[in-house]
Amino acid sequence: MKIIEGLKKIKDLSRKADDLRDKVRNHSALGDYETPKYKNQKQQITEWIQAHSDVLQEISRLKVAIQNTNFLTSVAIELDGRIVTKCIAAWIHRRRDLAGYELQMWQQLTDRGIKEGMGKSVSGEPMEVKIVRFYDPETKDKKVAAYSEEPSLIDAKLEIVNAVTELIE
Repeated sequence: MKIIEGLKKIKDLSRKADDLRDKVRNHSALGDYETPKYKNQKQQITEWIQAHSDVLQEISRLKVAIQNTNFLTSVAIELDGRIVTKCIAAWIHRRRDLAGYELQMWQQLTDRGIKEGMGKSVSGEPMEVKIVRFYDPETKDKKVAAYSEEPSLIDAKLEIVNAVTELIE
């Protein structure tokens, strides 16, 4: 089974578990004046509970297999002109938030709204104001562009990897 198949199966099994919980909630008791919906309703409830447990065990098995696969499968992605190799799990974390944090950091490099030209000193005397930057604007622009595109590059590569990689049980 491929990773993507496992992910889709988990989604389907989760819907099935939700349905079983709804059935148990809706049919686990009735008033003595009501007619049971199922021939042997008590047995039906027991079967639904067992089926739910079986579904959860399968979801657990699939999730662990996906985690194993994500830790044991290395993926190389070209980022900013370099080939970077990480396990799928690391790429998932990079995609979820870490690349965004890198982008945010580079975006913090600003001129802080300082205007160059003539201004006034604290005492009110005219003075020339120049910006002193402690970073290279060209490097900042390149990094912002690279980190802005990184999540989509990771997504594209992982979509392919998920479609072709067999689950490791």
